[in-house]
Amino acid sequence: MVEEGSLPIAHKRPSPAAVLELLKPLTWFAPMWALGCGVVSAGVPLGDGLWLLAGGILLAGPMVCGTSQAVNDWYDRHVDAINQPERPIPSGRIPGDWGFYIAVGWTMLSLLVGLALGPVGFGAAVFGLALAWAYSAPPFRLKQNGWWGAAAVAICYEGLAWFTGAAVMVNGLPSWEIVLFAALYSAGAHGIMTLNDFKAVEGDTKMGIRSLPVQLGVRNAALVACIVMLVPQLAVIGILVAWDLALYAGIVAVLTAVQVGLMVRLMQAPRERAPWYNATGTTLYVLGMLASAFALRSMVV
Repeated sequence: MVEEGSLPIAHKRPSPAAVLELLKPLTWFAPMWALGCGVVSAGVPLGDGLWLLAGGILLAGPMVCGTSQAVNDWYDRHVDAINQPERPIPSGRIPGDWGFYIAVGWTMLSLLVGLALGPVGFGAAVFGLALAWAYSAPPFRLKQNGWWGAAAVAICYEGLAWFTGAAVMVNGLPSWEIVLFAALYSAGAHGIMTLNDFKAVEGDTKMGIRSLPVQLGVRNAALVACIVMLVPQLAVIGILVAWDLALYAGIVAVLTAVQVGLMVRLMQAPRERAPWYNATGTTLYVLGMLASAFALRSMVV
């Protein structure tokens, strides 16, 4: 018998722990939360739709988001060797071409889950997976430009997930009000995605990836990110006021005002404080999403 340690690297198999790390469970929260907001905004009692909700959460988080992480790490393996060599692929814990095989396999599984959710779920899965591959893989490789790359992730993680949650619950297309709020919060999430790029400035510069911190400089990119996050929330507040939903408008306004205070501190040291802001300001952002979802629900119920 040949011992595992003597096998060529191409024949080694990654451990389940390494595969799970590749799929990055911590990143699943954002699309799962957005999908939950979509479910709330639909205003439909769960009833017999619990299995649809469970399937939607599985699709948005572990499947589509997990696929996007695997695809990104495979096509970014050379950049990660500079920025984060401890990651599963550059460290060798996902050996050979296993990163690519996992990305393709998870794509197929995601399509099957989407198919089980009906035409809307399947269409959402196809669109989300197309964005996931276009973001990282050639020939599109949208992440090469920070404007397009952050937009693709924001749409997939926030807007598409919100839309899918509502669509699955109503078994069709959501109302225009739901689509509007999903689009606004998706636009704001572009700024959140820009802040995520601050940790990889050196590697992105060396590998020719034109993230916004690379294109604009860290401080200017942080300022753009803050503006992009604020404007859609201000629009939401204005719309809620116009719809006589003052209580919900007040909640979103308070959450937004606190974010402004946190942004002031972020701008004092953008690169160092970007992770801190993602743990604080972004939390307030997604709480505002939920408050807005309940506002939409109140218009239906």
